[in-house]
Order: sequence, then C-alpha cells, then structure tokens
Amino acid sequence: MGFPLKIKANLHASEGRLLFLLLLIPLISYSQHRIRDYGVEIGVLKPGPLNAITDVPGVKVGHFSHIKGGNIRTGATAIFPHDGNLFQEKVPAAIYVGNGFGKLGGYTQAKELGNLETPIILTNTLSVPTAVNAVIGYTLAQPGNETVRSVNAVVGETNDGYLNDIRLRDLSEEQVLYAIKAADTGRVREGNVGAGTGTVCFGFKGGIGTSSRILPEKAGGYTVGVLVQSNFGGVLQVAGVEVGKKLGHYSDSFKYAPDGSCMIVVMTDAPLNARNLERLAKRAMLGLARTGGIASNGSGDYVIAVSTAEECRIPYQSDDLVQTVPTLRNQAMTPLFLAVVEATEEAILNSLFAAENMTGHKGRTVEALPKEKVLQMLKEAGKIK
Repeated sequence: MGFPLKIKANLHASEGRLLFLLLLIPLISYSQHRIRDYGVEIGVLKPGPLNAITDVPGVKVGHFSHIKGGNIRTGATAIFPHDGNLFQEKVPAAIYVGNGFGKLGGYTQAKELGNLETPIILTNTLSVPTAVNAVIGYTLAQPGNETVRSVNAVVGETNDGYLNDIRLRDLSEEQVLYAIKAADTGRVREGNVGAGTGTVCFGFKGGIGTSSRILPEKAGGYTVGVLVQSNFGGVLQVAGVEVGKKLGHYSDSFKYAPDGSCMIVVMTDAPLNARNLERLAKRAMLGLARTGGIASNGSGDYVIAVSTAEECRIPYQSDDLVQTVPTLRNQAMTPLFLAVVEATEEAILNSLFAAENMTGHKGRTVEALPKEKVLQMLKEAGKIK
C-alpha cells in the first residue's frame, strides 16, 4: 500500500532508511518459526490457512517497528476489521478487562455503544496519546468524513520500558500512520515487530503473536482469529508442560517479576452482538491462563473482540429508526468459546517462539525462549507428534 508523500517528507533521514527496509518486508521470505512448525498442536480445532487473525475475511494488520540507537525499542501495530470506511461502517465490538492496570484509549464509548469505529492500535504505554492523535487524523481525512467532529480512537498498550527508553516518547504520529497505511491481509509478522518490538513475556523476549481456529461446518464454519501483544509474567506452560518451572525461570521468591500486560485482539466473522462479543472476550483470558499468565496486580490485561460480519455493520448515516441484523443464538456460542481459548493460547506461544534476543535501554538484554530445551521437554512429555 502506498505511503503519503506528506508523511514521507516528515520522516527523519534515519527513519527514512528504516522505511525503505520496511517496504522490502513483503519481498522477503518469512523465516520465523512458530510452535506448530515443531509438531506441537494446541487444542483440537483446526487453524485457518495462515493460522493468523487475517484468516478472518477482510482483517488487515500493519506494523511499524521503531528501533533507534541503543535505547529505542518500541513500535505500533494496527488491526482493521474490514477494508472500508470504519467510521461510516462501524462494527459490533466489546472490551473485557481481565485486570485494569492499563491505559486503554476509547474504552468507555466502545463499552457504552458496543461498536468500533477506528482501526485498533497497539503501542507502548506512554505513546497512547500519540497513537490516538494519529488515528483521529487518519479518520478525519477519510473521504466521507468531512463533517465528523468526534472520533473514538481505540488504542491499547503495554509497558515496554525495560528494553525501551519509554520516557522519551520517541514514537511519532507519522510512524503510527505508517502502521495504519501498511496494514494488509495475508501473513502476519510475529515476535520483535510493531508493538511487540520491546516487550518481555515470562522473563523471555515477548512480542506479537497470532493464531486462528475454524469451526466445523455443523457449528457454523465460522473463523476466530486472535492477535496478542505479550508483555506479562507468570509461570510459563507450553501445551500443559511446566516449562518455566523446569527452566528455573520463576520461583516462589518472585525473582522474575510477574507484572506486565497483555493486549488481546479477537476478530470473528460470526454474526455476534456486543453482549456475546464480551462473552467471547472473557474466554480469551482462559487462553492466557493456559500459558501460565496470572493477571498480576500490575498487569493491564484487555481483550477487544469484534465481529466482522458484513451483515452486522452499523451505518453511521442512516435515517432508519430500527436496524435488524442476524445474531448468533446463545446456544451456538460454545464452539466459539473453545476456538478463542485455543487461538489465544497459541498466539501467545507464537509470540515467544518467533521472538529473538534483544538488547536495548541501559544495555539490558532479554533472551529469547530457549526453544531447543523447551522442545526437548515437550518431546519427553509426548507433546510433539
């Protein structure tokens, strides 16, 4: 997708070089390894062709990774539920708070009205205002929005201050807009990318992770996709194996701080209203728990769930007093609950398996998950086919 000339002109020379490299990303073959690549299958439902949130038709994801000098390790990730004008064609949405130690922008209006009218942005804690401004500017500039005077930008965050000099607030609106403009369907990059550039999970390098599940036709054949920004603690479990405990990477003395956060974005093409989307969002936290996350005191754990079903879109400009849309019955929700639990668990594990060692602020280094040791544990436990 093209990049606005105005934004290009505002980028510094170093950022321009990074932009050039980022534009080459679609041409570079993906070499990242995910947990399923090693023969470890999470759950019983089948993943989509990409095993990503973009398996949900129309969903797009874009990243901007901001790595500068020795101390900036941050970025932004943008997620779109469809390719149209989101403000004019809002989508049903719900937000569930697992633990509210966070600064999620746009929460109250989304909860009150049960819809989403902007792309979802994930970034670092102190860049939420910057991202909100970027989303507002992007939305106001969309054709058809010339008279819009209120925009509810939904921006989630985790604190990447261990590897990133977060106090500098070095991420710019232009860089957030790059993530927005770069959003596309297809394969999603994971690990040290976008909003996951500087995150830490279970004491290892965290990042962006994604996964999906497709329901059997008799259950509706719907797709559930999940994307996470993993930056939290606990006792890591992989496919039920107590990896963190076996690695000595956690102890009852709380040597490895459990505080942190996790942003979870759920998309589905099932026709759900806001009430059932909130029910779906709650179950995503069960997927986090299956990896060993504990939603600690200082953790901001949020789930944003969205229905992308075209027949459920909410037109901004309509003279109709009543909108009638199809809605999945409560009795049909259980398979979706299973799908979101499995996809969330696998997305978090993918964020760890795709991440690489990183050195950042104050010379601190966070090592990636020692995959060979973990795989040996899984093999001994009979988890690898």
